[in-house]
Amino acid sequence: MRSASTDKEAQGGTGHTLDVEALRADFPILHQRVHGKPLVYFDNAATTQKPQAVIDTLVKYYREQNANIHRGVHYLSELATYEYEKTRGKIKLFLNAADTREIIFVRGTTEGINLVKDSFGRKFIGAGDEIVISAMEHHSNIVPWQLLCEEKGCILRVVPINDRGELDVEAYEALVNEKTKLVSMVYISNSLGTINPIKRIIAFAHARGVPVLVDGAQATSHLTVDVRNLDCDFFVMSGHKVFGPTGIGVLYGKMHLLESMPPYQAGGDMIRSVTFEKTTFNELPYKFEAGTPNVADVIALGTALDYVQKVGLSAIGDHENNLLRYATKKIGSLEGVRLIGTAAEKASVLSFVLDTVHAHDVGTILDQEGVAIRTGHHCTQPVMARFGVPATARASFAFYNTIAEIDVLTEGIKKVQEVFQA
Repeated sequence: MRSASTDKEAQGGTGHTLDVEALRADFPILHQRVHGKPLVYFDNAATTQKPQAVIDTLVKYYREQNANIHRGVHYLSELATYEYEKTRGKIKLFLNAADTREIIFVRGTTEGINLVKDSFGRKFIGAGDEIVISAMEHHSNIVPWQLLCEEKGCILRVVPINDRGELDVEAYEALVNEKTKLVSMVYISNSLGTINPIKRIIAFAHARGVPVLVDGAQATSHLTVDVRNLDCDFFVMSGHKVFGPTGIGVLYGKMHLLESMPPYQAGGDMIRSVTFEKTTFNELPYKFEAGTPNVADVIALGTALDYVQKVGLSAIGDHENNLLRYATKKIGSLEGVRLIGTAAEKASVLSFVLDTVHAHDVGTILDQEGVAIRTGHHCTQPVMARFGVPATARASFAFYNTIAEIDVLTEGIKKVQEVFQA
């Protein structure tokens, strides 16, 4: 484990140093005081903060480029269209997709999953068919499939997790059978930090002719995602989880699947021609992008991805792993604290409970110390039920966090214990 000197620099896997203090200067929101204390932002799994470059891009768009796209021949429309489609190209490279037509803009991971449910699910999944998910899924990867099961008469199968919060891979392999029509699995758990063996999951499903959707909401800010190497059929992500704006996300889908799926919504830009007798639909990716899109935030997402790639995902991962190791040892050694989610392969999420203090009280007192964490069930109530707790306190780290901030969190937890005499 590295010493506190990693507050200044961390050696990345690329051989480059990560100058954390210099990077923190790019994030204006981090340089404020909360309740008179310096802000310590450990709620990155809920949403990441935005670098000044992303903020500047949003301002520039509305000041200099604002226009509707695709349908205009004037300068502003053509400029906005160019910048919008340039981001699609950036995402293609970021995910290593084969074609920009495989990149669909949606509002976020949740809408991406619902698009697949409504379009692919309604067409290709019927009564008696089965959908396989895991016990660590976010509600956004549970409820849509429950709705489809109610509508179509299909069956939802759930892969259990062990006491460390790891997927039971043998149980998964026993669940996938000739009735399975889709596997929909999270890459990294938002409440446990578990990194699933997603490539193995996909390969096993494909050997049986089953397509796989990957919930990548938590993955894109921590590790390099290569959809062609994974060979996933669908991949969903949210911009705000990867230092971009809220309200924008991406669905990646293999070309042949997207071409076989009916439109998700109807309206402008997803049509080629309309008469009262018949409508013909636009080509990919526009078939799935009805209405005026979120142009500004798409363009700003492109800026966010540029920023992340400049920092380097390998260096980011190394630094965050150092933070996680330090926090796990420091907080895990506190008497009366129990860690929830201790998988061997984890991203920078640390969930914990105090024996005699509710998680909401933990979060409230830490807030008074300037420490922002997330408390509750994290939209994973089945996970809470699996571990027999109503809620957890969750600290989630990003590359702009430091060892010193983890020390502040640790002292804050001790203060919680003092207040409640835990």
